[in-house]
Amino acid sequence: MTTDRAVRIALVDDHAIVRQGLRSVLDREPDLEVVAEASTAGEAMAVIGRTTPSVVLLDLKLSTGEDSEGLDLCARLTERCPAVGVLVLTTFLDDALVMAAVRHGARGYVVKDVDTTELVRAIRAVARGESAFDSRSAAAMVRSVRVRPEQPTFTEREQKVLELLAHGLSNREIGGRLYISETTVKFHVRNIMRKLDAASRAEAVYEASKMGVI
Repeated sequence: MTTDRAVRIALVDDHAIVRQGLRSVLDREPDLEVVAEASTAGEAMAVIGRTTPSVVLLDLKLSTGEDSEGLDLCARLTERCPAVGVLVLTTFLDDALVMAAVRHGARGYVVKDVDTTELVRAIRAVARGESAFDSRSAAAMVRSVRVRPEQPTFTEREQKVLELLAHGLSNREIGGRLYISETTVKFHVRNIMRKLDAASRAEAVYEASKMGVI
């Protein structure tokens, strides 16, 4: 049984048995509700448009077996449905693939052998507009760090907001830590993303990490 404020989830994976397994696990959580399933990019765009989920669990390896199809779908979803949070759930862990997913709009990345508790935590984080990475994908991001010659400058307050973003805190939690309103936090986050030329909070954290800012 789900609550009125349940997180609506769409499952995109070309293996029916995987979708069935995920549904059985997620349906046990009272605040999570699987509202759609799809096995291809075309099906995903159609069903997500009809069911308006808040989180899409996306396998990058769809029917063609190519990473690019899942990445392209991720980009299309985030562009057409910006309110939808894409959480990559895949078998493959590759540094370049993790970063490509972030650059294509994914808010998080976890591998399929992650335990149920961690997966549910990641889904809830993405639903709140936060980023979510398991320990291995987070390490992949760190390994991908490269220092860029030109770096933007941040105010002292922006620096503190950026550090709290890196710890996965929500706007409300950041406001509580810094004793500022949630609206003010949103203002600082927008400025940070603009300075880093980032399309998402996760990408902003990644770019800042590359520069050694955090």
